[in-house]
Amino acid sequence: MENRIFFVEDFIAFTIGMIIYLLGKHVNAGVSLLRNYNIPDAVTGGLLAALAGLIVYLVAGIELEYDLTTRDTFLVYFFTTLGLNARISDLLAGGRTLAILLALTLAYIVIQNIVGVAGALMSGQPLAIGLLVGSASLIGGHGTTIAWAPEIAKNHGVPQALEIGIASATLGLVVASLLGGVIANLLIRKKHVSGEECGETLLIGLPNESGETEKITHITILRVLLWTHVAIIIGFGLNEAIQKIGFRLPVFVTCLLAAIVLSNSLPRLLPKLPWPSGTKALAVVSDFSLGLFITMSLMSMKLWSIAGMAGSLVIILAMQVSVAILFIVILLYPLLGRTYLAVVLSAGFAGFSLGATPTAIANMTAVTKAHGPAPTAFIILPLVGAFFVDISNALVIQFFLSI
Repeated sequence: MENRIFFVEDFIAFTIGMIIYLLGKHVNAGVSLLRNYNIPDAVTGGLLAALAGLIVYLVAGIELEYDLTTRDTFLVYFFTTLGLNARISDLLAGGRTLAILLALTLAYIVIQNIVGVAGALMSGQPLAIGLLVGSASLIGGHGTTIAWAPEIAKNHGVPQALEIGIASATLGLVVASLLGGVIANLLIRKKHVSGEECGETLLIGLPNESGETEKITHITILRVLLWTHVAIIIGFGLNEAIQKIGFRLPVFVTCLLAAIVLSNSLPRLLPKLPWPSGTKALAVVSDFSLGLFITMSLMSMKLWSIAGMAGSLVIILAMQVSVAILFIVILLYPLLGRTYLAVVLSAGFAGFSLGATPTAIANMTAVTKAHGPAPTAFIILPLVGAFFVDISNALVIQFFLSI
């Protein structure tokens, strides 16, 4: 039977995403194991929806294809709200941590490719597959995979480079979504780390057990959306200007930077200006944007593409996951100081080293909601994961291909 494609247009996909997110929250509330290991509600719901899509594909031969335009908008919204809540003082306070995390990340890009190439060599596959199941698809994600797959297919003897890379990136995203909370929980329990050392205010979302909070009204929400839109407009303009000089950055990065500049200048210049930084309204918009982005990303995964992967690729991915866990527990957590901030960043590193920066933020959000805030982590990790990594990863991939 020939498979049919059922296209789900954007508004319906958005609506389904909201339903799936609420389903994930309901499931997490009833399953203590998921709560104890800080699995985000969006991840639970998104994976259940992806499994449902796989069943539909296997039973009825129908492939669900979602229009994800709104999902991509939520990504920009989320990083912009993150910038509106950011304080330069937090970044300066985390300067040493930022430098250590950046150095470790650059080293890990090389390690990830070495593991991938070694796995390809052991399984008798072309060595370029090691890059596809290395930093191209894991730290790089789907975007980097799509960018490099044509060259690897054309010049390195891997005609199915795109399919292999996409499958690896998809599976990595699933593992990354589940692994961060587990690692954080184990470190907190084994190392007896307290979540009280990093301040009093959550940078993203509301705590799972919140007491009295300030009133959230349509005006406070509207104020958040207004300044979010202002920052996005500036961020898009900045992105176009950067492209004209031959430099490329994801648009959500320039929106993040624009929001950081606004949040650290306007309140000083205009002290009486009502600014949304640190408000519950901003936390709600930020949480909503991230949750829907992750939900829609996971629910749209085509798990049947992973089912067709060769056993050798699954083995390479298993090697990558094992090395990531060892790297985080043995090197990253101790070198970051064995603090609660180090725990949160460990959960985040698991997210973006195997998946994507939004996955890392979702992991850290779940941890901080359960155990307490760590605002510096939410400034440091996006700068490393979304800014420095893209540039460094391209250079490392090019180097490995050249040899």
